[in-house]
Formats: sequence, C-alpha cells, structure tokens
Amino acid sequence: MVDVQKYGPWAVIAGGSEGVGAEFAQHLAADGFNLVLIARKPGPLEATAEAICELGVEVRTIAADLTDPAAIAAITDATTDVEIGLLVYNAGANSYGRAFTAGELPGFQGVIDLNITAMLALTHHYAGPMRERRRGGILLVGSLAGYVGTSTEAIYGGVKAFGRIFAEGLWAELREYDVDVLELVLGVTRTPAMERAGLNFDVPGMHVSEPADVAREGLAALANGPVHVISGNEPMVERRMSTDRARLVAGTEKVMRMLVPQH
Repeated sequence: MVDVQKYGPWAVIAGGSEGVGAEFAQHLAADGFNLVLIARKPGPLEATAEAICELGVEVRTIAADLTDPAAIAAITDATTDVEIGLLVYNAGANSYGRAFTAGELPGFQGVIDLNITAMLALTHHYAGPMRERRRGGILLVGSLAGYVGTSTEAIYGGVKAFGRIFAEGLWAELREYDVDVLELVLGVTRTPAMERAGLNFDVPGMHVSEPADVAREGLAALANGPVHVISGNEPMVERRMSTDRARLVAGTEKVMRMLVPQH
C-alpha cells in the first residue's frame, strides 16, 4: 500500500492511459490518491479515467503531446489548485526508432523532448514544492535500453541512460528532504504499445513482465531508490555492465533483430 499521507493527496501520471501507466493509476486510486492523468490520445485516457473514478477518487485528465512545449504549461496550469505529492513519469517511449544516419533530426528530437525535456520540466516543477514540504515522491520509468547502444536505439538508449543518471543525482539531492526518487528500470513488458510495435514476446530466454506486476513492484520500491530493476531483468543488467562493449553491442543487436523483426 502506498502511503497517501507521505505521497498524496494528488499524483500526476504522465503516460497514464494504458499499460503500466493505467496500472499505476489503478493501484494509487485504490490507496486513496486523487489523480491527474496525462496522455496523448483522448479516447484511452478518458476510458481509464472513467474506470478509476469508480474507485471513489477525483480524476483529472489532460490530453497533451508532451513533445509540444505548450503541454507543460497546460499541465502545470491545471494543477495549480492541488497539492501534488507524487509524480510518475511513464511517458518515455521510443517514438522514432531509426538508425541515426537513416533518420531525420526532427524525429530524434521528438525522442529527446519526450524522454528528457518534458521529464525535466515536470520534475523541476513538482520537486521544488515537495522539497519545501519535506515529503513526496518522484518515480521515473526507465528501460534496459539505457544500458547498451544498438543501431536503431542509439538515441533512445542514450536518453534512457541520461534518465537513470539524472534520477541518481536527484535522489542524492532530495534524500535529506525526505523526498523519494526512484528510477524504475523496465525490460520487455506486455503493454499495448509494445504489442503495437510488433515485438516478438516469444524470443527464447526472454523475460516478459506484465503491466500490473510492474506497477505493483515499482510502487512498493518507491522508497528504496535510486534505481530498481523489475524482477527477472537483473541478469540482463549484469550482462550489460560488461566492459567488453563491442561483444555486448554485437550480441544485443542479434537479440534486437529477433525481438523486433523489422530491425
């Protein structure tokens, strides 16, 4: 159970309409949190909000593209009258998976804006008041991609590596103010987004997590930052810490070609 006294009364979930984000919303609402749900597509966002409202909490929705600078102002304006005690940033998808020299810079910039620019803006906005109140939490959803580069995820892997290092630094900064910071590292997870991307969940030896389990485990680990790797992915992290980077990258390339056939 997540302590609403420490992390409430309101939580913001960026990327809260489906998959892991929707599961975060379900768990937090069950624990008595009021929620601000942010997602790009209004349909799934409103459907999730309607289901959450049945749990007896207040829910606000903001349909916004986080790569648009105007989205940050819309979100902060919509939450000026409530106390946000928990920020869950779950919006960091690989929205432009291309080899760097075969892609266009604006597409890669979108990946950077979603995973770094918007994440930093929302974290900065909500972390300051948490520090002043000396309570609160920030959960940033990361990825195993941040531990190794591959030909079609050089940008995505890079921004996820940034996210982990940023979370560690922010954890070190805010721990004396009793504000918890956690980078939650996900591996392959059976989300609607990954299904739409055509991932092959049947790669031999591949650990596949379920969204409900990820959300439950992540929230339980919130006070145990700065980094928590979702259970079953620890061996992968160990392998990706290898100093033989050429062998690691080459091997990961082979796995990626099995995981995402179009690679």
